[in-house]
Amino acid sequence: MATYLEFIQQNEERDGVRFSWNVWPSSRLEATRMVVPLACLLTPLKERLDLPPVQYEPVLCSRPTCKAILNPLCQVDYRAKLWACNFCFQRNQFPPAYTGISEVNQPAELMPQFSTIEYMIQRGPQSPLVFLYVVDTCLEEEDLQALKESLQMSLSLLPPDALVGLITFGRMVQVHELSCEGISKSYVFRGTKDLTAKQIQGTFPNTGARIMLFTGGPPTQGPGMVVGDELKVPIRSWHDIEKDNARFMKKATKHYEMLANRTATNGHCIDIYACALDQTGLLEMKCCANLTGGYMVMGDSFNTSLFKQTFQRIFSKDFNGDFRMAFGATLEVKTSRELKIAGAIGPCVSLNVKGPCVSENELGVGGTSQWKICALDATSTLGIYFEVVNQHNAPIPQGGRGAIQFVTQYQHSSTQRRIRVTTIARNWADAQSQFKHIEAAFDQEAAAVLMARLGVFRAESEEGPDILRWLDRQLIRLCQKFGQYNKEDPTSFRLSDSFSLYPQFMFHLRRSPFLQVFNNSPDESSYYRHHFARQDLTQSLIMIQPILYSYSFHGPPEPVLLDSSSILADRILLMDTFFQIVIYLGETIAQWRKAGYQDMPEYENFKHLLQAPVDDAQEILQARFPMPRYINTEHGGSQARFLLSKVNPSQTHNNLYAWGQETGAPILTDDVSLQVFMDHLKKLAVSSAS
Repeated sequence: MATYLEFIQQNEERDGVRFSWNVWPSSRLEATRMVVPLACLLTPLKERLDLPPVQYEPVLCSRPTCKAILNPLCQVDYRAKLWACNFCFQRNQFPPAYTGISEVNQPAELMPQFSTIEYMIQRGPQSPLVFLYVVDTCLEEEDLQALKESLQMSLSLLPPDALVGLITFGRMVQVHELSCEGISKSYVFRGTKDLTAKQIQGTFPNTGARIMLFTGGPPTQGPGMVVGDELKVPIRSWHDIEKDNARFMKKATKHYEMLANRTATNGHCIDIYACALDQTGLLEMKCCANLTGGYMVMGDSFNTSLFKQTFQRIFSKDFNGDFRMAFGATLEVKTSRELKIAGAIGPCVSLNVKGPCVSENELGVGGTSQWKICALDATSTLGIYFEVVNQHNAPIPQGGRGAIQFVTQYQHSSTQRRIRVTTIARNWADAQSQFKHIEAAFDQEAAAVLMARLGVFRAESEEGPDILRWLDRQLIRLCQKFGQYNKEDPTSFRLSDSFSLYPQFMFHLRRSPFLQVFNNSPDESSYYRHHFARQDLTQSLIMIQPILYSYSFHGPPEPVLLDSSSILADRILLMDTFFQIVIYLGETIAQWRKAGYQDMPEYENFKHLLQAPVDDAQEILQARFPMPRYINTEHGGSQARFLLSKVNPSQTHNNLYAWGQETGAPILTDDVSLQVFMDHLKKLAVSSAS
């Protein structure tokens, strides 16, 4: 029997799904007592080398209110050529093409290994790929030149039949006509006028299209202006926003939300490439990328490798030579009758499709069983939240299973229409008699990311301290439910292995840039939250709790605790926060490097030690999207703050002398350490008052 960890991994590799709970509490009441909602992270287009699309259409359940797709969980009568839908129990005839089926001659969609299957749709017109470049021309000459080179590079990578449009803007907006030979022709609009959609009608409605905005500064004209023309007036800060002092913010945000919704309705996505030393208005524009599934890239200038390489990676190809991008997708979720859908969090908008499986209680974007995702790639991931609605007094029979079907229809980059169907089932368990089963099947990594997504979603509209209190309350309740302890005795508190890492994820989440805006501009906070709401589980965990590796003469590189005690004089540290890759040289190592030991032949091993983390960092930099900022620093260096702000401050200037030990580096902070956090948590979990 596979362990739960193996089971979870296999399911993620095959279906691109990770659930918070892998055995489901069988009643509504018990499910709410579990604290962490029943939810999953779904990567609809997870790259699979062994999943060639089948060349026929899916078979649907004939009940008009159901229309679930034939899958391995359906009961099949091979003699009578009938199948029973596992969602609504309707009995359906197989279509004529299936007359030859039998137990030994099954179509792919009935085989258990094809719980995820992709169909290629032959009918209907194929629409071309559409790319619209929207370019800010108010840039420094050097920057504009670098941007032009990147744009020309991208044109050379597009398929020959792609449609390309160009809009440039300064004070005036120019829509260029690219089909004229020999003369340049464009339509010019004034930037200060707000035009209705009717006046400038879009020409490809409901078609997959990428609108790519390249901006080198904040909008200073028209309804979307973020800051005035005068240079003496700085762009809004968090302080201005808190004091209600950001005079353009509300109007601009409303303007961009209207644009984003209009774009999403038409199935187009908006990418924002913002490169400037100061803020460019990402806070106001964030919905354009967030709602349409577009990319958001932030850099200091278009002339940096960070922008150039990130932009080039968008046009990377898969092993079939196709772009790793899909357009105009819709995701539909179907559930068995004991479940309802509470909502989704990710790069999507609601299609407002009501139905019997839609919950009244919304988590994220709710009130629907279908969402539109205008752009998808192999890592785009949505959090989908469910509610158990089965009543306490109507038990589910022993051995019963709940099922969910995810149906993603999309335009492949080869312009074909495709449908990917994933159907999964999990066992129901009675929370009274089978509590241990439910507990053992908890996926603490997925649960941490799903709870973090809820927190970050709420952070867009609620005050920071309220969200931290909410997260703390949920954590205390979870520890009271699943911890083993004697009342009023914090030293007796224990958590089982399947919950042991969860509190530390929450500790790091509370300190993360997703919930803490201190030291980040409003644009940076929007940028970090944008990426957190679309990345898969592995990348999201790195964002919550960065990975730290230590390099020394004592052996091969090893992962070490994200803790100030890991900062030692004779070590080199490599930290991956997803957004930054930091190499940090300990005090002694930095002194040796300064003295030039690495250039002396007798200290060749020191030269290798210095090189090892650089090589490992390059490997991450080559693969990550967007490309992280690369920081090379040392003990006492100004950029050491990137490392010091992330590690758990187990030694601070407040307690250094109490420890009576010299290892590690004291951190100048009044933040509580993980140890203090855990002590408080244990105290609150075991107290009868909380």
